[in-house]
Amino acid sequence: MSQNWHTRAETGADAPHIRDIVRAAFPTPEEAALVDALRADPGAWIDGLSLVAVDGDDRPVGHALLTRCHIGGRPALCLAPVAVRPEAQRTGAGSAAVRAALAAAARLGEHHVVVLGDPEYYPRFGFTRASAHGIGLSIDVPDEALMALTLDAAHPLPAGTVRYAAPFGI
Repeated sequence: MSQNWHTRAETGADAPHIRDIVRAAFPTPEEAALVDALRADPGAWIDGLSLVAVDGDDRPVGHALLTRCHIGGRPALCLAPVAVRPEAQRTGAGSAAVRAALAAAARLGEHHVVVLGDPEYYPRFGFTRASAHGIGLSIDVPDEALMALTLDAAHPLPAGTVRYAAPFGI
């Protein structure tokens, strides 16, 4: 059941709702704490790139976050935790938040995004295998799990190793 979700940038009042969404979506406390750790890291956090899908009461039910990373020394973004409240899963809330985050990044002049995630989910947004572009990680992950996207065809994806912000621990 898909809905037409309203999306917007995170506000200060959204932080507790986002914590609840992430805690419900991720199995460990460390994963649930990642968004707060990224929010506290000035090298990772970029205002306007934490997007929420909200219900009719303007309560966040889905969340997507883009943070700073580097590909071979060049600035890029990584799509960090995408989470949806259990009752809103499979309704398009997560997809709406991801699309809004990618659009916000493009408006800010960002060019490249990587994601380490489900190879069945992210291609719908244009992500392809990062290895096809010469992009890799310093840790061993399944090849199909690391994906990359260029937001502007005039800026092809750079090759190199992805370096994430410190809170990721990679």
